[in-house]
Amino acid sequence: MCRHLAHVGPTPVTLASLLVEPAHSLLVQSSAPADMRGGGTVNADGFGVGWFTAAGEPLLYRRDDPMWTDASFLDLARGVATTALVAAVRSATVGMPVSTAACAPFRDPGGRLFSHNGVVRGWPHSMADLAAALPALDLLTLEAATDSALLWALVRARLAAGKDIADAVAGVVADTLAAAPGSRLNLLVADGEQIVATAVDHALSYRTHPDGAVTVASEPLDPDRAWVPVPDGSLLVARAGGGHDRPAVAISPL
Repeated sequence: MCRHLAHVGPTPVTLASLLVEPAHSLLVQSSAPADMRGGGTVNADGFGVGWFTAAGEPLLYRRDDPMWTDASFLDLARGVATTALVAAVRSATVGMPVSTAACAPFRDPGGRLFSHNGVVRGWPHSMADLAAALPALDLLTLEAATDSALLWALVRARLAAGKDIADAVAGVVADTLAAAPGSRLNLLVADGEQIVATAVDHALSYRTHPDGAVTVASEPLDPDRAWVPVPDGSLLVARAGGGHDRPAVAISPL
């Protein structure tokens, strides 16, 4: 299973402050994850990070080798600051390609970033009917022949049809579970202002920060008791700040 995280807040933070420096950072999880239920022991099949510029443009850095081998990224992470990001380390499912294009996060022209932590059971046969409903161009332009890339195409199709992010993600999870029961579907989408994430048969936690920022992660980045586990079978929507009419984190059943 892969590991991923997302962050959104009012104050720029360096990539390193979330991906490298914490006691159980994503860098640590790439070689020593705490919860690899369902298979795998390390996340050595690539990694990626996407961050939003001040103008709201998502930029990507992805590699198909382990995070701990990339000294250039460790330097980059200390020099880049952002208010919103998505990052992941990958443990490829047997039979799926190990390539940069297969590494999350994925990006779309609408300025959104996507990651999937888990596996679709019965791939690819179980998803044939759902894939057939997509426009041919969407299938021809998949970044990789993986379950994650197809899930992202399915989410994008719902967004293009006018669904908001939460409804699009929830719909894809429901349809995928119907087609491929037992799938692990921790999906994560961010647009620079909010994070939408699901917890389906795998761990997910979040924490809010004093400035109103929210971090969502497969595994807590440190032993701080502020981390809150997300119940299995739930959808989380997180926004920086919050108020009386808009909480920073809202969790609902899928």
